[in-house]
Amino acid sequence: MLTVFLLLFPVAAALLLHFAKGNAARVLALGAALLEFAVAVFAAVSASLNMAPGHSAAAYSVFSVNIPWIASAGINFHVGMDGLSLLMVLLTTFLVPLIILASFRHDYPNASAFYALILFMQTGLIGVFVSLDAFLFYFFWEVALIPIYFIAGVWGGERRIQVTFKFFLYTIIGSLFMLAAFVYLYFQTDINNAGLTSDIDAFYNLTLTASQQAWVFWLIFIAFAVKMPIFPFHTWQPDTYTESPVPATMLLSGIMLKMGIYGTLRWLLPIVPLGTSQWGKVVMILAVIGIIYGAIIAIRQRDMKRLIAYSSLSHVGLMAAGVFSLTFIGLQGAVIQMLAHGVNVVGMFFIADIIQRRTGTRDISELGGLTRNTPLLSVCFLVLLLGTVALPLTNGFVGEFLLLAGVYQYNMWLGAVAGITIILAAVYLLRMFQRVMLGPETSFTASIQDLTGSELAVLVPLIVLVFWIGLFPNMFLRISEPAVLQILTLVNR
Repeated sequence: MLTVFLLLFPVAAALLLHFAKGNAARVLALGAALLEFAVAVFAAVSASLNMAPGHSAAAYSVFSVNIPWIASAGINFHVGMDGLSLLMVLLTTFLVPLIILASFRHDYPNASAFYALILFMQTGLIGVFVSLDAFLFYFFWEVALIPIYFIAGVWGGERRIQVTFKFFLYTIIGSLFMLAAFVYLYFQTDINNAGLTSDIDAFYNLTLTASQQAWVFWLIFIAFAVKMPIFPFHTWQPDTYTESPVPATMLLSGIMLKMGIYGTLRWLLPIVPLGTSQWGKVVMILAVIGIIYGAIIAIRQRDMKRLIAYSSLSHVGLMAAGVFSLTFIGLQGAVIQMLAHGVNVVGMFFIADIIQRRTGTRDISELGGLTRNTPLLSVCFLVLLLGTVALPLTNGFVGEFLLLAGVYQYNMWLGAVAGITIILAAVYLLRMFQRVMLGPETSFTASIQDLTGSELAVLVPLIVLVFWIGLFPNMFLRISEPAVLQILTLVNR
């Protein structure tokens, strides 16, 4: 029942926010998010204690709930957590309270609705990560989209309407492709008149021809490629990240894009292994193009937020390449990098927001010398930046090393090209830090204030995770190992 609680509690808290106003709404939202995180940690500890010898994938079956939803159609409310989904739930419940706390310095009109939408989105995100029924997965996939559409569209920047509409159009069209694939697969499950079902195990056990799997692969992949996003399905991302309010940008980059990578691991690869084998090389090439493209465009950016957005695109390309390498080390790298990227990118966007609130600008060319009066901000900024550029002993190093090793195992030349991402990331991120924090002093240098207590409360946990994941990666890799091995077994059957 822990899984059901994790799904329903944010909804209940969001409904209660209707009766709260102003500061009370944000405090109640933060309290609810912290309680949700505590329950997720309890679930992780319980899973570790119940783990069977040999890292059995069944060790997490204690969290499974499977009850009829639309019984006549064979659709069940089937949820559960294995190591892979558990890590994603932990990432979500860890970041949401920090995102809420990061918004305390902004006065959003109709605060109760704003924070209620964040909690509703948390339910959608967790639902995606725990769903074991195809139509339930699709339901939560759409549930996660609706709140972020309103958050970005109502509280975003000047161009929020057109930018948010483009984002919504991309994602809804991609989702419809996935729905079409799920409907087709659903009607293939009635083997020997056993009855139709949309359960994930039934989809895994389908025996589709190579041609069937080929076009089902693209229907599902497009939905996930848009959400990640991966080149060339990325064009909605930079503008949406830039125009959205900072909490929305954090939700999109820190958690929501992980839906696409997670969906690829959980649904795409095991269901259509022949389609993956046939078209995987094309996806690998697109991913590597995205790595280089995102990095080159990031180098040319003057807006801090857009630079971080393109940096995220580059890193997501590497995660996608690791997944489609179909190697154990590549898949494990993608899992650990999802955690690392979520931590780092949320911190980087928060740093950009802090600087903008204090100076009124995100233009790198207008900033400089800020470190003179902001030593705490400088240290936090530098740690998160070094994690992003994959400095050894930080979280980014573990993920990128495993990912590059996986891509290299797949193809030596693609691995070499993908490795350029580390060099290019160092170029644009270190240059941004040098110009903003260490460059010539500007009119903002003398008047800028250092971090406040609430800002440190957001950044310190992120920095702890930067080093925790970097120094003790096996703690997280052991959790995901059974699920990753099961996925590879299904792909290679």
